[in-house]
Amino acid sequence: MTHNLITKEIKDEILGKVKLGESASSLSRHYDISDKTIYKWLKEGVNSTVSIVEFRRVKFENQKLKEIIGVLTYELEKVKKKTNH
Repeated sequence: MTHNLITKEIKDEILGKVKLGESASSLSRHYDISDKTIYKWLKEGVNSTVSIVEFRRVKFENQKLKEIIGVLTYELEKVKKKTNH
């Protein structure tokens, strides 16, 4: 089986198993592909680019989290002041 014929689902399954600790060599034997192919996929995942949509989503999420932290910090300071008086 060449890696060109491997579906995205199978590729994702293999990469998921690697991330859970299975060795690339055992997976390469199981799926009958080269372990070099698996390492290439892993490297591609690390070097992949982010779409503008994903970037904006993460940026928006980051802003919301900062707002939540700000509110929680403010509320915590109010509680601290009440307990110190």
